[in-house]
Amino acid sequence: MAKTADYKELLPQLDRERLPQHVGIIMDGNGRWAAQRRRPRLYGHRAGSKALRQVVELGVELGLRCLTFYTFSTENWNRSESEVSGLLKMFKELMIKEITELHRQNINVQIIGSEHELDPQYLKDVRKVAAVSHHNTGLILNLAFNYGGRREIVEAVRKLVQAARIKPELLDKLDEENFSNYLYTAGQPDPDLIIRTSGELRISNFLLWQSAYAELYITETLWPDFGKYEMMQALLDYQGRQRRFGGRKKA
Repeated sequence: MAKTADYKELLPQLDRERLPQHVGIIMDGNGRWAAQRRRPRLYGHRAGSKALRQVVELGVELGLRCLTFYTFSTENWNRSESEVSGLLKMFKELMIKEITELHRQNINVQIIGSEHELDPQYLKDVRKVAAVSHHNTGLILNLAFNYGGRREIVEAVRKLVQAARIKPELLDKLDEENFSNYLYTAGQPDPDLIIRTSGELRISNFLLWQSAYAELYITETLWPDFGKYEMMQALLDYQGRQRRFGGRKKA
């Protein structure tokens, strides 16, 4: 079970000067969590929303710069019609329910992902809810919705080509840094840490460009059981590593 009361026991071990700027989280295991309780998959997804709230609260408490949650992937459209419609309905409901508190905490909510497949009115509605927070200067909360890393890169190339029709010199000056300006996360730091719950050993098309040198943390914990205590464990594990970004370890 997720622990919430005793996470403060780990706080003295945490170096506040060495926190990751950006943490990405692949929230996996909602379906298995629900199956263990003989409940429908959407029951697990709703339980997972509570875990998300716990992690965001801790992110605010610790002063993290960015949190990105993989909420709905471009591959999720292949799930049953009832699960997909339930996920879309739940996402919109939670946005409306939580935005007042998120805004109060100075959180900047960004919905990142593709517009393809989504109903234009639905997309307009959820973006309008998120827009309330866009002048906030605290934690950046990215909700990767209808998101796929490969599609993000393809759409970034399309944006670049369109811009280059007006300014051809953009192609001559293209490098890794300014290519990032065409991604959904433009202007944000790349993730330092990627967390995946449920023990699966793959990145599942999540932040492919941005996570090139991110540290990976895999836990067997199913997402609905992931709370502040488990997040603290991930951060402490991250601080125990030496990041080399492709270079050799210093003597």
